[in-house]
Amino acid sequence: MPLVTVYLVVDLVKHCGVHKKGAVRLEDVLNSVKQHPNYSKVGAVAFFVGTVRGESLKGETVKGLELEAYNEKADEILENICKDLKARKGIVDVQIHHFTGKFDLGEDLVYVLVAGGHRKDVFPVLEDAVERYKKEAPIFKKEYVKDVKGKVKSYWVSERESTHSKRKK
Repeated sequence: MPLVTVYLVVDLVKHCGVHKKGAVRLEDVLNSVKQHPNYSKVGAVAFFVGTVRGESLKGETVKGLELEAYNEKADEILENICKDLKARKGIVDVQIHHFTGKFDLGEDLVYVLVAGGHRKDVFPVLEDAVERYKKEAPIFKKEYVKDVKGKVKSYWVSERESTHSKRKK
């Protein structure tokens, strides 16, 4: 009997929403858009991958993050953002997958995908999707930072504080 390799494409239950860390892989998101009924109209797919950086907006050394969400409301808002942006000319699909849990430096926090007919269509929508989820979705970030004495402390960061703070140079 010949060996048969079966490839399963993950059908994401939600195309936008909050997921536990590790529940969705970047490859899953790409595969899901390739299964879209209008994928033949896609000429460009753009991704944003948000990761844990090693420096806070105040210039402190970040050791890790913890993310929590008001899941039901966050799912609703992310779905509305995706729906709204999908209605734009030339856009075939928009997906936002934000993760919750504890994260170390370099780990993925969010995947945003925009697929459309041309690159000029997808890049502005990608930027809008990122800016909107950061402002609108009830997702909460706790930073674990190391102070100058080497002691690790933690605090919750509001998006409003972080967008109005100037990055230390």
